[in-house]
Amino acid sequence: MKKCLGLLLILWIPFGCETEHKLTFEPLKLQGESCANCPEIEITLPNALDDSGVATAINRSLREEVIALLSFSENEDIENVDQAMGSFTESYKELKTKFPDEIGWEAKINGEVIYEDAHLITIVVNSYTFTGGAHGYGSTSYLNFDKVEGTELENWELFDDLEGFETYAESKFKTQEDIPQEANINATGFMFEGDAFHLPNNVGYTQDGVQLIYNQYEVASYADGPIILTLPFSEINSYLKYKVGS
Repeated sequence: MKKCLGLLLILWIPFGCETEHKLTFEPLKLQGESCANCPEIEITLPNALDDSGVATAINRSLREEVIALLSFSENEDIENVDQAMGSFTESYKELKTKFPDEIGWEAKINGEVIYEDAHLITIVVNSYTFTGGAHGYGSTSYLNFDKVEGTELENWELFDDLEGFETYAESKFKTQEDIPQEANINATGFMFEGDAFHLPNNVGYTQDGVQLIYNQYEVASYADGPIILTLPFSEINSYLKYKVGS
């Protein structure tokens, strides 16, 4: 019996160490107004429950992300997600009044935690919006947070050696996209501004490594879709401020 208890204790200790740094979330699900002339709005976000600075920062940043995706008028003073959903709905209703044949709008936003350790947490927000025209627009956003400082991080704050990381990422990007290493980054049809490689607007930690996502139109045409490059931690740890597995 003592041997069994000892084995259970050994098994329990690493499990406890693995989970003790995890934040607590509950899903926050929101839907838009239901009516004949209402757009379809579906939102699912992780809502941080902890009484901590990083939990406050996460919930605030997610709220701001949704507001930016749904708001249409720069003159509106929108402070919360409900108001943003109302703005999206009223914009469609107004257009529908002027143009009765307008196709229904929709907005689908989904967020989830995709990486977390004792120091950093990354949340990905996938969204799709259709507001008329030939097609809708899908995008992916990464939100990275320093759990100790309780702040959202800018992309450059993820790195100890940003310049070195950019040089390495460019080489890997060229290899992935079949661009000769000595050629200009736009040699095969990409549209990097100034003919120079740069990191995307969205960089995030994942279980597989640091992921770079160039959303549609960022460096290529809509038809090309998002361009994704994942760099394993084992190859890039020396460039990172938040190192993994070392």
